[in-house]
Amino acid sequence: MPAIRYPDLTGRVALVTGGSRGIGAATCRALAANGVRVAVNGRDEAALAGVVAGIASDGGQAIAVPGDVTDATTVRRVRERVEAAFGPVDILATIAGGQGRPVPTVALDAQQWRATVESELTSTFLAVHEVLPGMVRQRRGAIITMASSAGRQPSQANAAYAAAKAGVVMFTRHLANEVGQHAVRVNCLAPSAVRNDRMEQAMSTQQLDELARQFPLGRIGEPDDVAEAVLFLASDASSWITGVTLDLTGGRVIA
Repeated sequence: MPAIRYPDLTGRVALVTGGSRGIGAATCRALAANGVRVAVNGRDEAALAGVVAGIASDGGQAIAVPGDVTDATTVRRVRERVEAAFGPVDILATIAGGQGRPVPTVALDAQQWRATVESELTSTFLAVHEVLPGMVRQRRGAIITMASSAGRQPSQANAAYAAAKAGVVMFTRHLANEVGQHAVRVNCLAPSAVRNDRMEQAMSTQQLDELARQFPLGRIGEPDDVAEAVLFLASDASSWITGVTLDLTGGRVIA
């Protein structure tokens, strides 16, 4: 549950891509706890159902809108389902992605490059492209994109992921400059290592502790750390903030 509540979010409509687990699921729960009606997108329908059921059991409102957000037709159908259920989207959080596993560039083929760019960058564009006209019409909207520390400085992530996430950062800046006149705000989050199922399955407790010591604050991130930042950027508490990339890295990236 969010540590801080934002009453102005009550009644708004959010679409969260990649909302079935990890950061996305935490974001959906945090928004719903603030009275937002949440559309949870992802490809794993069972996982989506679990997130929606959890929100409903806590008294929130949510629907599952499954679909592959790298496909333009699917994204359009997702947007139409959200509008039919809840109305126009006020908040968009583009969290779908996660193709950053290490691959040496000499071993990265063209198919992997394209798939990663589609997953991390094109999916962001397609989601924005669908909901932005409605935000412009109603002269209200908050878009929160998801980059990574890999898009801010060299890392062990593969080059396609790093380039795509750097692209998300610049797309965010460009869009914020373009649509500010319509009272639509666009900001970006760039987290570093955040605890997830894959990390816990692949790393021992000792390895996780060693990773935590690499951060000035002495720990890795938790999904709720990112969800809290989404809440702030979605709310009127950040009403004079746009075009910003917020590094959520425990001090590992200081720009």
